[in-house]
Amino acid sequence: EGLPQVGCALNCQFCFTAKMGLRRHLHAAEILDQVVFVQRMLDEAESEGSRLSNIVFMGMGEPLHNYDNVIRAVNVCIDDRALGFSHNKVTVSTSGLVPEIRRFVSDTKANIAVSLNATTDEVRDWIMPINRKYDLEALMSVLREVFPKKGRGDNGSIQKKVFFEYVCLKGVNDTIDDAKRILRLTAHIPCKINLIHFNQHDGSEFEPSSRETMLAMQDYMVRKGMTVTIRHSKGDDAMAACGQLGKPGDRPGPPRMRVPQKFEASVKNTVERKPRLAREAK
Repeated sequence: EGLPQVGCALNCQFCFTAKMGLRRHLHAAEILDQVVFVQRMLDEAESEGSRLSNIVFMGMGEPLHNYDNVIRAVNVCIDDRALGFSHNKVTVSTSGLVPEIRRFVSDTKANIAVSLNATTDEVRDWIMPINRKYDLEALMSVLREVFPKKGRGDNGSIQKKVFFEYVCLKGVNDTIDDAKRILRLTAHIPCKINLIHFNQHDGSEFEPSSRETMLAMQDYMVRKGMTVTIRHSKGDDAMAACGQLGKPGDRPGPPRMRVPQKFEASVKNTVERKPRLAREAK
């Protein structure tokens, strides 16, 4: 992963990094240093198959909020005269900055991944406040516009796809009705869906969906013809997984968003249960 910022300004409620707020943007050279450092580390390991092959701009920060530096870094990554990665192996993740998505497809050949994470404006307004500026209709409209589905007569050119990331939160966004709405929202957008296990952290009012629940969502959408994968957590035992990075410190963090009334009981139960479970584990 290439980190584009220190902290993040977008205040996604399930993300530990959001508690830092935005500290600063990274320059393009600082972003590229991460790629070079990892490749050198792999080269020194001298193990077969250790060559860096995929780069994803995510983990901490909103890449498209630091647009100019990220685009410069991305294009150096995919330039044959520079780092020489295939554009199919470089992906930039966004929470849904609509004007920057439109610019992105003109400025680079890299892939884009969109953090969807909710199927109604009510829930997305709560857990991803950027939705209050660019709601689901605005987001899906721009994706339909810039990633049109190609017909059979399009000279056999490769269909570019959007990767939708969907963090599954227990009792919040993980029902079969949500799976149905995902299919409706993404209709006419060439895409793949990636269901993601939520990485927990202290102070969070959310819990991860069960494996059974995630499999049920996957099964429903696959049976309807969608390509759906499940990404399991890596690094969460060391607070090093996606959504767990950062050190908020003593600075006051961004405000928590108001919980929709129908989810208040579920969130209250989670908050009250976690300290008890922690005591029992000691």
